[in-house]
Amino acid sequence: MLDKTYRPGEVEPKHYRNWEEAGAFAARPDSGEQPYTIMMPPPNVTGSLHMGHALTFTLQDILTRYHRMLGRDTLWQPGTDHAGIATQMVVERQMAAESLTRHDLGRDKFIERVWTWKAQSGGTITGQLRRLGASPDWARERFTMDEGLSRAVRKVFVDLYKEGLIYRDKRLVNWDPKLHTAISDLEVVQKEEKGHMWYLRYPVEGEAGRFITVATTRPETMLGDTGVAVHPDDDRYKDLVGKCVRLPIVGRLIPIVADEYSDPEKGTGAVKITPAHDFNDFEVGRRHDLAMINILDQDARINENAPAVYQGLDRFEARKKIVAEFEALDLLEKIEPHVLQRPYGDRSDVVIEPWLTDQWFVDAATLAKPAIEAVESGRTQFVPKHWENTYFEWMRNIQPWCISRQIWWGHQVPAWYGPDGAYFVELSEEEAQAAANAHYGKTVALTRDPDVLDTWFSSGLWPFSTLGWPDKTTALDRYYPTDVLVTGFDIIFFWVARMMMMGLHFMGDVPFREVYIHALVRDEKGQKMSKSKGNVIDPLNLIDKYGCDALRFTLAALAAQGRDIKLAESRVEGYRNFATKLWNAARFCQMNECRPVAGFDPATTREQLNRWIVGKVGDAAGRIGQAIESYRFNDAANAAYQFVWNTFCDWYLEFAKPVLQGADGPAKSETRATAAWVLDQILHLLHPFMPFITEELWSQLDDGRPQFLMSSRWPAPTIHDGAAEAELDWLVKLISAIRAVRAEMNVPAGARVPLQIKGASADTLNRLQVHRDAILTLARAASIQSVDTVATKGAVQVVVDEATILLPLADVIDLAQEKARLNKEIAKLSGDIEKVEKKLGNESFVAKAPPEVVAEQRERLSEWGAARFKLTEALERISSF
Repeated sequence: MLDKTYRPGEVEPKHYRNWEEAGAFAARPDSGEQPYTIMMPPPNVTGSLHMGHALTFTLQDILTRYHRMLGRDTLWQPGTDHAGIATQMVVERQMAAESLTRHDLGRDKFIERVWTWKAQSGGTITGQLRRLGASPDWARERFTMDEGLSRAVRKVFVDLYKEGLIYRDKRLVNWDPKLHTAISDLEVVQKEEKGHMWYLRYPVEGEAGRFITVATTRPETMLGDTGVAVHPDDDRYKDLVGKCVRLPIVGRLIPIVADEYSDPEKGTGAVKITPAHDFNDFEVGRRHDLAMINILDQDARINENAPAVYQGLDRFEARKKIVAEFEALDLLEKIEPHVLQRPYGDRSDVVIEPWLTDQWFVDAATLAKPAIEAVESGRTQFVPKHWENTYFEWMRNIQPWCISRQIWWGHQVPAWYGPDGAYFVELSEEEAQAAANAHYGKTVALTRDPDVLDTWFSSGLWPFSTLGWPDKTTALDRYYPTDVLVTGFDIIFFWVARMMMMGLHFMGDVPFREVYIHALVRDEKGQKMSKSKGNVIDPLNLIDKYGCDALRFTLAALAAQGRDIKLAESRVEGYRNFATKLWNAARFCQMNECRPVAGFDPATTREQLNRWIVGKVGDAAGRIGQAIESYRFNDAANAAYQFVWNTFCDWYLEFAKPVLQGADGPAKSETRATAAWVLDQILHLLHPFMPFITEELWSQLDDGRPQFLMSSRWPAPTIHDGAAEAELDWLVKLISAIRAVRAEMNVPAGARVPLQIKGASADTLNRLQVHRDAILTLARAASIQSVDTVATKGAVQVVVDEATILLPLADVIDLAQEKARLNKEIAKLSGDIEKVEKKLGNESFVAKAPPEVVAEQRERLSEWGAARFKLTEALERISSF
């Protein structure tokens, strides 16, 4: 017998251990079945499970478990990312506690220490994924620094270099002055700050007393200015184009150039150009062949390219000194308060500098062309479709991709330098040595490039490197291209696009047929979760409190396409109650001896109630499956919820109680077998969402099962009896209508009200007779009477099909009190509706508010309007008494 209470803390580890030890998650390449492949976005090896992980991996697991139950050869490819900077920082912090730096150890010893840390602590995230119920093929787990993937990285780098698609260049990068490395745009956090705009006057050479004023938020960079730009159509400055200004403090003559980058409506319309310290200025400098003068060192201190008095100063100390000097020279026109977005390193939390340095770059524009065409032609499709616009916007304006990083942990660049700085890019040091010897005509000493590759470079190869590339493996032939990538919108640029470019270039085909982009998980107020706000929700805490299945079902039920998830703990608690409802329904079936019957064929059922529920199982399986396949996870979860809670528990079991608790006979035997069969089908339908409770019930309800539930087939369509469906659906509709009226009118739960039926057809009268007992019990009716005429005074009418049902309520409820209650609720709703209508009528609000906020307000308006309409109807009913 099932325990009275479901205990997820005991059940979950037991079943996960059983599944994993039995190899139940493994792909079956020899099965002959159609493959279904998902590439797990590899979480950082330093990571711990957060709510974003919980969402994306829950959705991927739902897809995997569903397709596994369809009989597909499912491969959910797991693995972790070496997370270059993040991992190096973790280990360096440990060493700092020992008063050590990586330089104390040297590169080789430091790398050994990182590998030691990885072996001891790097499995945290994969252990937490197991707690989430994730079912990837763990035997195939990969790591972006394992030997196979490292070989793939080297080959891709060398091949792209030899094709002219990787090159070394001096360009601007995001430079982290604390970590001493270039970082990607994804690792830069923009923070809004209150700063200043300084207006500096530059003297026009040869025109005494004439100045051109430029505005800047970073006055220290003026030491590296090599030009001033004005718009070619700006009449204020047309006569100055081609002339020069004398750069204050430095004394350098710099040209005034005409460039459309300058906005006549912004500031003074004249822009100081510092090509070595601003990304936009860099492009202007290239267009006009301006000098590029780097005035900062790797610590963001002023270097030897500035006047001696500033050399060695921190950039912000130099700023104060420069502003003071401009003021002393009477060249500071004014200072204004200014709100700006300042870039910070997401790990170092220091201000990032655009810095001119030699780095390795990928010709991303060339690689992007086939990746753009693949989405345009539909070979890869985004879901929701509008995300392809984000993809196109970035890909069509793509810049050279800086792939080198000045750290030690990662894939070291396979390039070796000769004595004169010439470099040799090869797969191995031996091949580089041979190339160098041929180049110089003698043996020379080589030095390997110390840089490592951007983490996104290796993860961009993930869909094919994990399957054995560059070797031609059977796994690669079978599982590439993959079916779908599930990920967040924030890495469309950084990961999705790069996998598209690399997959098309090296495999000749797209890496995935579909890309499902899910939304963010926010707190219950719609705020982004952050430690500083104190609103971070730990998924592991929720699992401990409510069970894994409750969290998974909550995330699926809220995962509507294009809408961020507002997660409240109360929702998780509510779906924990759903799990309890399922458990109690199974206990009820078990107590009433509803046991699975070997060979039971639902198509042979004869009882109308049983034929009705068998058809409903097929309908539910179809709706849930279709919703999962179209990535409408919320619709799938809600369809499952409605079928289990409403159709099965609230209706079928209630209708079946008199049979199950009555005398033995064929009807009782059939109903027992049908109830057990339906419960089994429910376990199948819920399993992708709630794997643990369903597997537990599957094993307990019949201990002779030959296989796990997760390995069983998804329910197939069965009989659909139109007559049974029409009759039982009518019964549900009738009782629901009566219950709704009772609820609207605040009829006491214990009050039994007579029902009067007018205008009923012969079929309806027959149904009323057949289902009389069920109606009396479930609608809490005192009697059922068919009448030709009725006194409507004091009665509420409700129409069900052709018949009118009247409930005499004058003697059951306090009419004056109900009128007052309804008027009060209508007034409150009207006030709320008026506020939202006013907000939505404000064009400024609609233009500035995030789209999801506007959508939420409109949805709320719709819900409140419907609620007010129902209350108004109820008030009108009472007023007619």
